[in-house]
Amino acid sequence: MKSHVLRPLWVVLGLVAIVLVARTFYVPASFGVHERGYMYGWYRADNAEDWKKVTVKYQGSDYCKTCHPDKHESISMTPHAIIQCENCHGPAKEHPSDPPKLAIDKSRGLCLRCHASLPYPTSGRASIRGIDPDRHNSDIECVTCHDPHKPALEGLK
Repeated sequence: MKSHVLRPLWVVLGLVAIVLVARTFYVPASFGVHERGYMYGWYRADNAEDWKKVTVKYQGSDYCKTCHPDKHESISMTPHAIIQCENCHGPAKEHPSDPPKLAIDKSRGLCLRCHASLPYPTSGRASIRGIDPDRHNSDIECVTCHDPHKPALEGLK
């Protein structure tokens, strides 16, 4: 083989060797596929106990439904039914009992996370009704005119 092929080949082989040597120093020995195989992918077995100590912050919509059946029923018939309550209302882990309210984020930015128009037709966001945030009532919050629990056009206040 000519040197113009061998030189890049040696460079690539050298880089692979460097990565493999560096990996032995930086990747913990407990990282990899363990007794359950590839079902749970790659993880660090030494870290499993740390994750067991993590408190779950999000409870899910079923948790909210027990005390707020009216809100759950009204939103379940809207396009927002696919959104968990805590995406807008925050984690229910420390839901206070007196007064029984979570802090509600009514900021425009929260709505724009999903409703700002995106120019990507192949993303799932393309099917969500979007707005131009600079031209659509840019000086007021969305909840001034729109009820997020009734997000269809008839949900205008």
